[in-house]
Amino acid sequence: QVQMVESGGGLVQAGGSLRLSCAAPERIFNMYAMAWFRQAPGKEREFVATIAWSDSNIYYADSVKGRFAISKDIRKKTMYLQMNSLKPDDTAVYYCAASKILGKVLTTPDEYDYWGQGTQVTVSS
Repeated sequence: QVQMVESGGGLVQAGGSLRLSCAAPERIFNMYAMAWFRQAPGKEREFVATIAWSDSNIYYADSVKGRFAISKDIRKKTMYLQMNSLKPDDTAVYYCAASKILGKVLTTPDEYDYWGQGTQVTVSS
Protein backbone atom coordinates (compact mmCIF):
# COMPACT_ATOMS: atom_id res chain seq x y z
CA GLN A 1 0.00 0.00 0.00
CA VAL A 2 1.48 3.33 -1.08
CA GLN A 3 0.92 6.15 1.37
CA MET A 4 0.90 9.70 0.09
CA VAL A 5 0.21 12.52 2.55
CA GLU A 6 -0.74 16.08 1.63
CA SER A 7 -0.34 19.11 3.89
CA GLY A 8 -0.32 22.88 3.68
CA GLY A 9 -3.95 23.63 3.01
CA GLY A 10 -5.86 26.34 4.84
CA LEU A 11 -7.88 29.52 4.60
CA VAL A 12 -6.48 32.44 2.64
CA GLN A 13 -7.84 35.67 1.21
CA ALA A 14 -8.15 36.19 -2.53
CA GLY A 15 -4.81 37.24 -3.96
CA GLY A 16 -2.88 35.34 -1.32
CA SER A 17 -0.58 32.34 -1.57
CA LEU A 18 -0.29 28.83 -0.18
CA ARG A 19 2.19 26.01 -0.69
CA LEU A 20 0.94 22.45 -0.61
CA SER A 21 3.22 19.51 0.09
CA CYS A 22 2.85 15.83 -0.74
CA ALA A 23 5.11 13.30 0.97
CA ALA A 24 5.47 9.93 -0.74
CA PRO A 25 7.70 6.84 -0.75
CA GLU A 26 11.05 7.09 -2.51
CA ARG A 27 10.12 4.68 -5.30
CA ILE A 28 7.26 6.95 -6.28
CA PHE A 29 9.66 9.81 -7.00
CA ASN A 30 12.04 7.54 -8.86
CA MET A 31 9.56 5.85 -11.17
CA TYR A 32 6.16 7.52 -11.23
CA ALA A 33 4.57 10.56 -12.80
CA MET A 34 3.00 12.73 -10.13
CA ALA A 35 0.24 15.29 -10.18
CA TRP A 36 -2.13 17.54 -8.28
CA PHE A 37 -5.89 17.36 -8.70
CA ARG A 38 -8.65 19.25 -6.93
CA GLN A 39 -12.32 18.70 -6.23
CA ALA A 40 -14.81 21.38 -5.27
CA PRO A 41 -18.16 20.50 -3.65
CA GLY A 42 -20.60 19.10 -6.18
CA LYS A 43 -17.99 19.00 -8.94
CA GLU A 44 -15.85 16.31 -10.51
CA ARG A 45 -12.21 15.94 -9.62
CA GLU A 46 -10.17 18.08 -12.00
CA PHE A 47 -6.58 18.13 -13.11
CA VAL A 48 -4.32 20.93 -11.84
CA ALA A 49 -0.71 20.09 -12.72
CA THR A 50 1.59 17.17 -13.40
CA ILE A 51 5.34 16.56 -13.26
CA ALA A 52 7.14 13.65 -14.87
CA TRP A 53 9.49 11.45 -12.87
CA SER A 54 12.41 12.98 -14.74
CA ASP A 55 11.21 16.58 -14.12
CA SER A 56 11.48 17.22 -17.82
CA ASN A 57 7.77 17.39 -18.48
CA ILE A 58 5.55 19.78 -16.50
CA TYR A 59 2.01 20.58 -17.58
CA TYR A 60 -0.68 22.83 -16.09
CA ALA A 61 -4.39 23.23 -16.46
CA ASP A 62 -5.23 26.49 -18.23
CA SER A 63 -7.10 27.71 -15.14
CA VAL A 64 -3.92 27.76 -13.04
CA LYS A 65 -1.23 28.45 -15.64
CA GLY A 66 0.93 31.40 -14.59
CA ARG A 67 -0.32 31.28 -10.99
CA PHE A 68 0.62 27.81 -9.75
CA ALA A 69 3.96 26.01 -9.88
CA ILE A 70 4.58 22.30 -9.37
CA SER A 71 7.93 20.98 -8.23
CA LYS A 72 9.49 18.16 -6.26
CA ASP A 73 12.45 17.56 -4.01
CA ILE A 74 13.68 14.01 -4.47
CA ARG A 75 15.93 14.11 -1.40
CA LYS A 76 12.96 15.07 0.77
CA LYS A 77 10.61 12.75 -1.14
CA THR A 78 8.15 15.61 -1.34
CA MET A 79 6.19 17.21 -4.16
CA TYR A 80 4.98 20.80 -3.92
CA LEU A 81 2.33 23.03 -5.38
CA GLN A 82 3.03 26.74 -4.96
CA MET A 83 -0.23 28.59 -5.43
CA ASN A 84 -0.14 32.36 -5.96
CA SER A 85 -2.81 34.93 -6.80
CA LEU A 86 -5.44 32.63 -5.39
CA LYS A 87 -9.07 33.11 -6.36
CA PRO A 88 -12.31 31.98 -4.68
CA ASP A 89 -12.73 29.55 -7.61
CA ASP A 90 -9.58 27.76 -6.41
CA THR A 91 -11.45 26.61 -3.30
CA ALA A 92 -11.40 22.81 -3.25
CA VAL A 93 -9.88 19.74 -1.67
CA TYR A 94 -6.48 19.25 -3.28
CA TYR A 95 -5.12 15.75 -3.86
CA CYS A 96 -1.73 14.48 -4.90
CA ALA A 97 -1.56 11.44 -7.15
CA ALA A 98 0.98 9.10 -8.74
CA SER A 99 0.84 7.09 -11.94
CA LYS A 100 2.86 4.17 -13.34
CA ILE A 101 2.09 5.37 -16.89
CA LEU A 102 5.11 7.09 -18.38
CA GLY A 103 5.82 8.90 -21.62
CA LYS A 104 2.67 10.98 -21.90
CA VAL A 105 0.91 13.84 -20.14
CA LEU A 106 -1.71 12.40 -17.79
CA THR A 107 -4.65 14.64 -16.97
CA THR A 108 -7.51 12.33 -15.99
CA PRO A 109 -8.01 10.74 -12.55
CA ASP A 110 -8.41 7.26 -14.06
CA GLU A 111 -4.78 7.33 -15.22
CA TYR A 112 -3.47 7.59 -11.65
CA ASP A 113 -2.84 4.63 -9.36
CA TYR A 114 -2.23 6.17 -5.94
CA TRP A 115 -3.85 9.08 -4.11
CA GLY A 116 -3.39 11.06 -0.94
CA GLN A 117 -6.22 11.82 1.46
CA GLY A 118 -6.55 15.45 0.37
CA THR A 119 -6.05 18.85 1.97
CA GLN A 120 -8.66 21.63 2.03
CA VAL A 121 -7.91 24.98 0.42
CA THR A 122 -10.42 27.76 1.01
CA VAL A 123 -10.05 31.16 -0.65
CA SER A 124 -12.24 33.93 0.70
CA SER A 125 -13.32 36.91 -1.40
